Amino acid sequence: MPSIAVCSRVSAQKRRAPPLLLWCCMLIEAPFNDTTGAILAAAIEVHRHLGPGLLESTYSECLQFELSTRKLRYATQHRLPLVYKGKPLDASYRVDLIVEDCVVVEVKAVTAILSVHHAQILTYMKLTGCPAGLLINFDVARLMDGVKRFVNPRESHQR
Repeated sequence: MPSIAVCSRVSAQKRRAPPLLLWCCMLIEAPFNDTTGAILAAAIEVHRHLGPGLLESTYSECLQFELSTRKLRYATQHRLPLVYKGKPLDASYRVDLIVEDCVVVEVKAVTAILSVHHAQILTYMKLTGCPAGLLINFDVARLMDGVKRFVNPRESHQR
């Protein structure tokens, strides 16, 4: 099983200078690593053919085609109902893709990824129970510069 790096920020307090934030990384083995790798390969293929500058819907449709050619199961525009204090709400969220029932994929075509995009995918991962998430921004010159991988530690050990 392949390993992935899980990184977190730690504070360096041993200096008299202002505190620094350091990144601490460790490799973990997870059952969804092959799936995220295949999704990224599919996204790279789409980006190679189309490049940046198109609409999110175009990239999403092409990514679905590539996932199909790789024989990956996925659900598109999966509806997530909202419940507040036991009362179902009329509002709901829609997840771009859920691949192999374990990876949430949010497709973006924006100038810059914002913290609201991070919050969005983390919320989707929590609501779906998926252990992994990929935020893929196609509006970059090199696709991997637009990719963020997320791991839900509560779910990654259960699948």
